[in-house]
Amino acid sequence: MRAALSLVAATVACGGHEAPAPAKVELIAAPADGEVAPWVAGQVAGAAGRQVVVYVGAPWCEPCTYFHAAVARGDLDARFPRLTVLEFDAERDDDRLEAAGYGAQMIPLFARPGADGRAAGPRIQGSIKGPGAVDQIAPRLTRMLAE
Repeated sequence: MRAALSLVAATVACGGHEAPAPAKVELIAAPADGEVAPWVAGQVAGAAGRQVVVYVGAPWCEPCTYFHAAVARGDLDARFPRLTVLEFDAERDDDRLEAAGYGAQMIPLFARPGADGRAAGPRIQGSIKGPGAVDQIAPRLTRMLAE
């Protein structure tokens, strides 16, 4: 009941419109099949002022698991409040990622998509293992997003 009242209060406070989504990193899992570029293009088109990054990882990738944990805990929200991360699995999605220009020699891969959904901008690949992985990824991601 309290949650429902909070939603009503937020909607009324915004002039009858829903309150904007909280400023935080948003992680969206890619569909398991289909072409990459059209799906990414749709996500870019609907991003509404958010920065979009294609992320390629794997469950066995140690830096990837640290990155996921940091996102889940909200550790990166202050640094990347308007970031949408489109997540792909390196093993499952390898061929279709390659076709869209997101081939990588190392993971994790973070790449900027163009409006057509294909890789178009800067990218970063790989990271160190261990608990310092996120501290190593974050400044590189900041620089990449600024390019």
